[in-house]
Amino acid sequence: MTARARLVLDTNVLLDWLVFEDLAVARLGRAIEEGAVQCVATAEMLEELRRVLAYPQFAARVSDSHAILRRWQRHAVAWTADLGPARLRCTDPDDQKFLDLAFAAQAHWLLSKDRAVLRLAGRAARLGLRIATPARWNPADEGGSAPAGSANRREYSPRPSG
Repeated sequence: MTARARLVLDTNVLLDWLVFEDLAVARLGRAIEEGAVQCVATAEMLEELRRVLAYPQFAARVSDSHAILRRWQRHAVAWTADLGPARLRCTDPDDQKFLDLAFAAQAHWLLSKDRAVLRLAGRAARLGLRIATPARWNPADEGGSAPAGSANRREYSPRPSG
């Protein structure tokens, strides 16, 4: 049996999937909802999504931010272990958390639309992590065997604040 690919999604990818229902992430959204892949996230990432959903430009589009947060929590596995520094540094400090988690969780993929993250794709691939946009994500290419560290994760349980 092949292990599910483990993914880290940046906030913009989550917004495209959960808020904008962008066709470029439809395949990814189906894979997540069908349980074909495993997504990992930290509490900091959940908090960032909560903050972003409250921005005025999203508030008019999002009738129930709590429902969006709960939807993401149903599909994400919370990473609670220390991240430690990733083997790569991002020029955008706000995006470093995604790299840190991807390496700590031994993710197969980091899906992002951020140029600073995407520029690291070649170097990350040599370290066993694939970085791509959702449109370039290939679910048939898991990027390696099942990740280790399952004792360091648990399902989200707290309700979103807000």
